[in-house]
Amino acid sequence: MSLTITRPRFGLATVIAGAAIVLAACSSAATPAPPTPAPTVAPTAPPSAAPSEAASAAPSAAPSEAAASGGGSTYSVAAATGAVGTYLTGEDGKTLYVFSKDTTPGKSACSGDCAGNWPPFTLDAGESAVDGTGVSGKIDTITRDDGTKQVTYNGKPLYYFAGDSAAGQTNGQGVAGLWTVAAP
Repeated sequence: MSLTITRPRFGLATVIAGAAIVLAACSSAATPAPPTPAPTVAPTAPPSAAPSEAASAAPSAAPSEAAASGGGSTYSVAAATGAVGTYLTGEDGKTLYVFSKDTTPGKSACSGDCAGNWPPFTLDAGESAVDGTGVSGKIDTITRDDGTKQVTYNGKPLYYFAGDSAAGQTNGQGVAGLWTVAAP
């Protein structure tokens, strides 16, 4: 006795039509709704007479929330420790340097090309700088020849190094024997 197995025969048109139906059903069911945008303004709690824990925490090197609301920024000059020892950091936690040729009180000796390689730590109108974690010296400003306000530490103008692209880098330490990290 022999068995005969019969297979259903589907034509190419039937397979294509079936695939089209499945794809149509999947694509309409799988299309996600557009995401709901997050609110742009966070709800605020009513003011409190007592300072919050966040307010008493050490200031960061980033601008304060007041900057986002147009009230001016406060930058914290803080201390960090790395391969070169303990040094000051400014905006975004980047290393701050001092220039040995800054010998005249209240005056920066670095301008033009020098300031292009060693950008001064300057403040715009309404911005301020304060001492942060590990800093016990005096944070102040001087007026540069171009009229901008440059942050100083114990009277020494502070600079960034164009060769530092991220927080924690100290590539400017000892350059030309004239530049050193600003020590707290």
